[in-house]
Amino acid sequence: MNAPLSILPEIADALANGGPVVALESTIITHGMPFPQNMEMAMLVEQDIRDAGAIPATIAVMDGQIHIGLSPEQLEKLAQTPDARKLSRADMAACIVSGDTGATTVAATMIAARLAGIDVFATGGIGGVHRGAETSFDISADLQELAQTPVTVVAAGAKAILDIPKTMEVLETLGVPVIAYGQSELPAFWARASGLTAPLRFNTATEIAAAHMMRARLGLSGGQLIANPIPLADEIPLPQITPMIEQALAEAETQGIAAKQVTPFLLDRIFALTDGRSLTANIALVRNNARLGAEIAIAISNARKSI
Repeated sequence: MNAPLSILPEIADALANGGPVVALESTIITHGMPFPQNMEMAMLVEQDIRDAGAIPATIAVMDGQIHIGLSPEQLEKLAQTPDARKLSRADMAACIVSGDTGATTVAATMIAARLAGIDVFATGGIGGVHRGAETSFDISADLQELAQTPVTVVAAGAKAILDIPKTMEVLETLGVPVIAYGQSELPAFWARASGLTAPLRFNTATEIAAAHMMRARLGLSGGQLIANPIPLADEIPLPQITPMIEQALAEAETQGIAAKQVTPFLLDRIFALTDGRSLTANIALVRNNARLGAEIAIAISNARKSI
């Protein structure tokens, strides 16, 4: 394997010694909020992982390399790159070749994590089947990536702006294990409850780690999705957020917003409609997922060392 990886020494040492590392995406930095709030949020999430006993690895494409971990200087540079490309599987190689700066989505981060040997990735929410996909065919590449790349992804479920039942149907068809953490109902990003029963449930990071390792022993392709509910104090229940999502969706349709522009547009409108509450909740759920991701990475590391 001669992929163009640039791995921070701290992360390389941890991986070489079987230590716990948690991958982090970078579109949440470049497409989630303005500078300097985006950099402050990224630093908080990395510190949460360190405080939990693991090593964070924020991933981005810069200067023809896939960076596994960013130095403070690189993180600040990325946070101030408003025209960074939003990378998925289809355009990752082209961005590397062109030397452009690219922020990794869930799919691209999973690819980079696998190349580096990182088992666990923490994010906010995954992409999925967009509402109206029966006519638009707008389905995120994240779902197919979960079906083929062996990384455990910790998220607060699919983004609530999506068609969650259809997203779950596609994940079931693709054979992706969807595991709710600590509850039997699937979370819905800003909301703890979606109204959908989770296919699987685990209550501990140790169980999740064991399932990750068993999938490898069985030779099963793909990863597993851990649906971790947002902390109770930070949630926006579905009855409150749903009318705002529907308004934002209607505005997107009226304005002809499509493809990769849909999600950023919707999140920006919901931010305005909730008077910023959606962003506060988003940061809280990302940090919550990072902490659980660290627990899972530590459990995997300890299990391997005990073999």
